[in-house]
Amino acid sequence: MTKEKQSCSWPANNPLMIEYHDKEWGVPLHDDRKLFEFMLLDAFQAGLSWNTIINKRENFRKAFSDFDPGKISKYSDKKIQALLNDTGIIRNRLKIYSAVTNAKAYLAVQKEFGSFDKYIWQFTGGKTIHNKRKTLKDLPAKTTESDTMSRDLIKRGFKFTGSTICYAFMQAAGMVNDHIVTCRRYKEIKKMK
Repeated sequence: MTKEKQSCSWPANNPLMIEYHDKEWGVPLHDDRKLFEFMLLDAFQAGLSWNTIINKRENFRKAFSDFDPGKISKYSDKKIQALLNDTGIIRNRLKIYSAVTNAKAYLAVQKEFGSFDKYIWQFTGGKTIHNKRKTLKDLPAKTTESDTMSRDLIKRGFKFTGSTICYAFMQAAGMVNDHIVTCRRYKEIKKMK
């Protein structure tokens, strides 16, 4: 395998994981709706593999109103019951209720800061932290920044936003570049603004 074609090994042979790695993971994200999508999906990932979530992503999109926090914040008990019966998603009662709670908290943050993007990126000083991980073993489960983010989100009423989940979110949203240094995406993302 040539150096230009090297990649992080975690996507394995799953085409959805490979596409996610190659096109989304670690790319600096500033779209509020997409940030909410990642936050919702990372909360559902708690205790599970990303592989499980990525394989159900389109089901989540359909079940959760295309990740529209305005709609999710108004879900009725009937809608929540329908989600609990939806075999296409993770049917965890606490996670489903937290999606509604988080949508409300998310909207409050948007109102206070003007955008969720402006709020969430403050935890990395408004820019991507480019780490220099040599192997997957070098990836931490959490950092000082994710600890701070977690505490603030919890203070604002968010659920399923522990430091480990926050760090996974930071990786996904490009707040940190955790591609291993030999991965072709590491340098590509480092060039992005």
